[in-house]
Amino acid sequence: MVCGPARYLVFFQYFGTRYSGVMETKSDQALVGVQNYLEEAAQKLKPSSPVKFHISSRTDTGVHALANAAHLDIQRAPGKAPFTAQQLVQGLNHHLKPEPIRILSAQRVPSTFHARFCALSRTYIYRLLLGCAHHSQIPVFERDLCWAPAGG
Repeated sequence: MVCGPARYLVFFQYFGTRYSGVMETKSDQALVGVQNYLEEAAQKLKPSSPVKFHISSRTDTGVHALANAAHLDIQRAPGKAPFTAQQLVQGLNHHLKPEPIRILSAQRVPSTFHARFCALSRTYIYRLLLGCAHHSQIPVFERDLCWAPAGG
């Protein structure tokens, strides 16, 4: 008996400074997307077919995420049980090292679940630093965590 793939909802976070955003990009670009790394980590779990992350919302180049959501389907080899949520989180996080991307949680969901279309809400936080006439005035610890519009 062959079972279908197991679908999981995962929540993940990343420090986006060195990525082109969350969505997958061609790997020959200078900056690639967070999705590239997520899918590369999933392939290292040895699924029997390629894994695709379906991400609930997009972010732009340099933008961070405290908790983004995605779903993925993992088909394991015949005779292998689906991953538990804990196994999936630990396995993905192991293969994401040293990237500043972390899986926060995972849970099995029905095959009809879609991370983008089943989302109930999305929250965005914009951090602006006002009053800086020049980018050199941005405090060191705020440099990658806020946007300072030109001209102060």
